[in-house]
Amino acid sequence: MNLLVGDIGHLSVIVAFVAAVVAAYAYFQAARGRALGDVDASWQRLGRGAFFVHGAAVLAVVGCLFDIIYHHRYEYYYAWSHSSNHLPLKYMISCFWAGQEGSFLLWIFWHVVLGGCIMLFNKKWEAPVLAVFSAVQAFLVSMIVGVVAGGLKVGSSPFMLLRDFLTDLPVWKTNPNFVPKDGTGLNALLQNYWMVIHPPTLFLGFALTLVPFAFAIAALWKKELTSWVKPAIPWALVGGGVLGVGVMMGAYWAYETLNFGGYWNWDPVENAVYIPWLVLVAALHGLVLWQRRRTGLRTAYALVITTFILVLYATFLTRSGVLGNASVHSFTDLGLSGQLLIYLGFFTVLAVGLLVWRWQEIPVSPKELSMYSPELWVFVGATVLCLGAFQVLFTTSIPVYNAFMGFVGIKTNLALPVDQIAHYSKLQLWMGVGVGLLSGVGQVMWWQRNDKETLLNSLTPSVLLALLGTALAVLLIRYNGLTISPAYVLLFLAGLFGVLANLGTLYTLARRGITLSGGALAHLGVALMLLGILASSGYSSIISRNVSGLLYSREFSEDINRDNVLLYRNEASPMHGYQLTYEGQYFEVPGVPGYVNKQMLFRTDDDYKTLARADIKVGDKLYYKTGDTVSIVPENTFYRVDYAKKATGEKFTLYPRAQINEEMGGILASPDIKHFWGHDIYTHIGGAPDTRKDKQWSEPKEHTLSVGDTIFLNDYFAVFRAIEPAHETVGLGLQKGDLALQADMIVSGEQRQYHAHPLFVVRNRLVGRVPDEVDDLGIRISLNNVDPQKGKFTFGVSTAQKDYIILKAMEKPFINLLWSGTLLMALGFALSLRQRNTKRNAAPEAPEADALPAPRTRLAPVA
Repeated sequence: MNLLVGDIGHLSVIVAFVAAVVAAYAYFQAARGRALGDVDASWQRLGRGAFFVHGAAVLAVVGCLFDIIYHHRYEYYYAWSHSSNHLPLKYMISCFWAGQEGSFLLWIFWHVVLGGCIMLFNKKWEAPVLAVFSAVQAFLVSMIVGVVAGGLKVGSSPFMLLRDFLTDLPVWKTNPNFVPKDGTGLNALLQNYWMVIHPPTLFLGFALTLVPFAFAIAALWKKELTSWVKPAIPWALVGGGVLGVGVMMGAYWAYETLNFGGYWNWDPVENAVYIPWLVLVAALHGLVLWQRRRTGLRTAYALVITTFILVLYATFLTRSGVLGNASVHSFTDLGLSGQLLIYLGFFTVLAVGLLVWRWQEIPVSPKELSMYSPELWVFVGATVLCLGAFQVLFTTSIPVYNAFMGFVGIKTNLALPVDQIAHYSKLQLWMGVGVGLLSGVGQVMWWQRNDKETLLNSLTPSVLLALLGTALAVLLIRYNGLTISPAYVLLFLAGLFGVLANLGTLYTLARRGITLSGGALAHLGVALMLLGILASSGYSSIISRNVSGLLYSREFSEDINRDNVLLYRNEASPMHGYQLTYEGQYFEVPGVPGYVNKQMLFRTDDDYKTLARADIKVGDKLYYKTGDTVSIVPENTFYRVDYAKKATGEKFTLYPRAQINEEMGGILASPDIKHFWGHDIYTHIGGAPDTRKDKQWSEPKEHTLSVGDTIFLNDYFAVFRAIEPAHETVGLGLQKGDLALQADMIVSGEQRQYHAHPLFVVRNRLVGRVPDEVDDLGIRISLNNVDPQKGKFTFGVSTAQKDYIILKAMEKPFINLLWSGTLLMALGFALSLRQRNTKRNAAPEAPEADALPAPRTRLAPVA
C-alpha cells in the first residue's frame, strides 16, 4: 500500500481550503472602505500570496489524484471504482473527472486559472473580484475536504481508502492491507473520446459564469454600478461561447453513442446545463445594451446573478441525489446535500441582498422605447430566452419540489410528464420560433436607422424570400407524402428568415466596408441550428421497416418487430433502397486501424488476450503473425454491416457496437453513422445473440465417414475432403511426440462455401478434440474418432441458432445544419471577442456620458 500520496493529497486539500479562506478575507480587507483601484497594498499582497498558495495546493491535489489513477493504486476507493488495469491513458484521464470529487476538482482548477487571468488582465478589479472568487473556492474545496468533525461530515475526499468505504468486507479482518489486483473500471459508455474533452469544456463554461457574477457583486459592493460592464462583457462572451459549445458537445456525444435516435433527450442533467446557458446569453445581450445604448442595466445585473445561481442550483440538482431515477446520468448522493444547500443559499442571499440594497441607485435610461427601437427587440429576445429557460427549470425542478414538501411533512402528487420529450419540445418549439424571428429582426434594426421606411426596406427582401422558401418546402414535403404541422411551418419560416436576415446584414456590412459582425455570424449559426433541429428531429424516418409480413419473435416488442430488419450472417437482405449484408462480429485491437474479425482471434482465459488464428494485416502492413498474442477490448463487440445502394451501386460499411454494461442492464447498443451532405444514415443494433453466453448447442449427432463422403447437415450438405497432419494449431502448443490430425470439410451454405477444420490430438496417450464452428450456419463439427485401418472417421455434428442481428436504421435529413450552425455560433462569439479587444486597444475608452457611436462603428449584440 502507498499511503503517502493520499496523505499528501489530503493535506493539500486542507491547505487549499485554508488558503482560499485567507485569500477571501485578505482581499476583502484590501478593498474594504476604499475606492475601486485604491487598495490596501499589504492586505492585497497577502490576498495574492494566499491565492497563489491555494493554486499550488490545488495543482498538488490534481497531481496526487492522477497518480493514484495512473499507477493503479486500488487501495484508494476513487481509483478502484473508476479505473482498471486495461484502460488506455486517455481513459485514465477521463477517470479523473468520472466521479463527483474529481469533477469538483476540475471545476476548482478552472477557477484557479481564471483567477490568475483576472490578476493579469483586470488589475483594477483584482481585490473585490478575487474576494468573491476566493469565497467561492472555499465553498467548492470544502466539498472534497473529507473531514468528520464532531459527527459532522464535511465534504467527500477523493483520497478515501477502500477499506474505509467498504468497511463490511470480511477481508479486512484477515488482511487489513489487502489491495485488489484490478479496479471495477470505467463505465463502458464513458470510454469515449468525448469523455476526454466534453467535461473539461463544460466545467470551464461553468467556471466562466463566476467571472461576470464576481464583477457584478464587486460593483454592487463598491458602488461602481456602471464601470463593471465593460470588463465583464469579454468574460461573458467567452463563457457563452464555451458553455454553448459544451452543451452541443454533449448533444453530439449522445448522438453517436446512445441509441435513442437523437441528440437531446431532455434528461434533467442535460436541462441543468441548458438552463443557465440560455440565461447567460440573455445576460450578455443586456450587458451589450447598456454599454452601447445605456439601457437595461438592472436587467443585466439580474440576469448575470441569476446565471451563476442557476449553475449552483444545477450542481445541487445533479449531486444531491434529489433527481433519484429521473436522470440516467446524475451523480449519486455522497451526503453533501446539506453543504450544497448552504453553498447555494449563501451566494443567493448575498447576491439578491446586494442587488436589492443598490436597486434604486442603479441607473435607468430616461429614453422611452418605441416600436422601431432595436433596444426593445433585444429586450424581447432576452425575455423569450428567459421564458424558455423557466419552462425547462419548472418541470425539471418537480423532484426538488416533491422532496421539499416531503421534508416539511406534506405529500404531493406532482409528477414529471410521462412523455418528457413531447412535453419540453412542444413549448421549446415556440421559443425557437421567437428566437429565429428576433435573431433576424434584432440584427437588422441594430445596424439601420430607427425609422419605419428604412426598416421596411431592409426587412422586406428577407421576409418575402422566407415566405417563398417556406411555401416551396411545404409543397416538397407534401409531394413526398409527408405531413407538416402549422407549428413546424412557423419554425421553418422563423429559422429561414433568421438565416436570410443575418446573411443580408453581413452583406450590407461588407458593402459598407465594415468588419464581419460577430453578432450577425452567431445569430446566423443559431438560425441554422433551428433549421437543423426541425429537419433532423421532425422528419427523421425509419428505413428499416419489417416488410416480410412475419414476426421475428413473439418475445420481442411490437416496435422491434415493426421497425427493424433481421439479418443473418453473410445473407444479403433488402432494406429501403439498400441491399444489406451482415458480415460478422469484430473486435477493437489497440494499434490496429479499424476492427479485426472475431473469427481471426482465438479467445483465451484472459478476456483481454487472444491468439491470432492467421496473419492480421491492414493493406500491406502486417500487425500480428499467426499465433501472436493480440490484446483486445472485450467490452465492445462491433457488427459489420455492408450497405449497397440499389440505385447507384454506392457501397459503404458501418460497424454498430454493442457494449457489455452490467450497471445499465447488460448489453447496450451504440450506433454507427454514415454522413452525407444532406442526411445521415444512423444505424444501431436492436437485438443480437448475447456474446457473454455460450451458444446452446444441440446434442451431437455422429457420422462415420470416409474421405470423399457427403453428409446432410440441416438444410446444408458437407463433403469430407481430406485428413492431414496439423503442424500449426493456435492455442494448443504442440510438442515433440504429440499427434494432431486435421480434417478438411467443405460445408455448402445458401450463399457460399465454408471450410471447417476439426482437430484430433493425442498427447501422452490422452485424446483431445478441438471442434470447429461455422457461425454463419450454426454448425459445430468435431472429429471424435479415427480408425486408420478401415479409413473411417467419426464426426460429431451439433447445431445452434444461426448468427444474426436485428438492425434499426434511420435517415436524419439535414442534420449537418445543426452541427455547422453550432460552429458558426461559436465562431461568432470568438469574433465578437476579438473585435471588442481590437476596438479597446485601438482607442481609449470614451466617457460613459458621451453620445453613442455611429452605426458604422458600433458592435453588434451577440447571441
